[in-house]
Amino acid sequence: MKPNILYMHSHDTGRYIQPYGHAVPTPNLQRLAEEGVLFRQNFCVNPTCSASRAALLTGSYPHENGMTGLAHRGFALNDYKQHLLHTLREAGYVSALAGVQHIASKTADQLPWEIIGYDRWLGNEGRDGAVAFLENPPEEPFFLAVGFGETHRGFPALEESPDDPRYCLPPAPLPDTPETRADMTRYKASTRNLDRKIGDVLDALERSGMAENTLVICTTDHGIAFPHMKCNLTDHGIAVMLIVRGPSGFSGGKVVDSMVSHLDIFPTVCELAGVEQPDWLRGKSLLPLVEGTSQAIHDELFFEVNFHAAYEPLRAVRTNRWKYIRRFDGRKIPVLVNCDAGESKSERLAQGWQARPVAEELLFDLWYDPNESNNLALESEQKPVLQEMRGRLERWMIATDDPLMSGPVPPPAGAKLNDPDDISPSQKKAI
Repeated sequence: MKPNILYMHSHDTGRYIQPYGHAVPTPNLQRLAEEGVLFRQNFCVNPTCSASRAALLTGSYPHENGMTGLAHRGFALNDYKQHLLHTLREAGYVSALAGVQHIASKTADQLPWEIIGYDRWLGNEGRDGAVAFLENPPEEPFFLAVGFGETHRGFPALEESPDDPRYCLPPAPLPDTPETRADMTRYKASTRNLDRKIGDVLDALERSGMAENTLVICTTDHGIAFPHMKCNLTDHGIAVMLIVRGPSGFSGGKVVDSMVSHLDIFPTVCELAGVEQPDWLRGKSLLPLVEGTSQAIHDELFFEVNFHAAYEPLRAVRTNRWKYIRRFDGRKIPVLVNCDAGESKSERLAQGWQARPVAEELLFDLWYDPNESNNLALESEQKPVLQEMRGRLERWMIATDDPLMSGPVPPPAGAKLNDPDDISPSQKKAI
């Protein structure tokens, strides 16, 4: 019997949830982890909203699939038939979408779910649509995508949070101040809301009697929307939760410490569904890790940023020990417009963030510097490592026909973009 696929995804959650050890109460996600498999070293491919989802759902890099920016700002996939649902359809799957999708915008002729190719549209509220679908499921195996707006900014007001900001720890890249504590407290309130909604969907799946034959994939697009996180290629931006529960060994509260990627989800689903993998897939099945027949499926992972609010071309390669990041725009100061507004950003700006220099190349030793705060790219004793990581990145860029090899990545006609010197989408020119 082919397994059903329940794909649940959130906005801007990173790994800041209870199963990853953070003081962010998410009992339903904790239960899912204890019943399934927790991937502690999972990474998105591109830490921006549309590009990350597009990479997961097509199994290819954004510069290959065309989603180099945000769908609501004029970017789109080159071919929506590369979406996972079309491969599953060939095996008899019915597809349905509830809530956020973020890889297509409506046109004069089609709504987003029609552009992507879903069989059924279940409404804008992911929880309600998913619960109704599971209470009256189709006879065929299904692919159900459920998108949640949480934990995107804006967060709930501070007075709506059950947590006291005086006892809240901000994320690692930021100083511990009243402003960052308040910001993180509001994030935690949003995460509580996300967890409740996920719990409602999981409860509906349990009531349906289909839980044992349903592969539940729960993840998020990228790191949380704080300075130096979302839109950045340090682990603060690309490290994301991935919890999978279901048949074929995705059970029992296993924890996988090997590096994996969002690109690995498409080939995993193909293997479980008994579907031939399309030839454009870049990832590898997670099954060898789950079954214990392999200790690792990757010795290197690659990442990119192209457009968010503004153009900011970045590429990176990560191994278990090293991270190399390269900037391709020649800028010497940050692209502030690509950081969402909030208390943490405002405080950062008040401390002169606008004039802080940025490096063209970054090299980090992840064993001794897990927060990626000590750039070794200019250290003479690390020159052999730097050259090796440069070589890894260049070989990947050539192999994937990265347009940056020939110059700036062109946006599509009519794309809505900010000037990289803007402070925010509504506040022009930082300096």
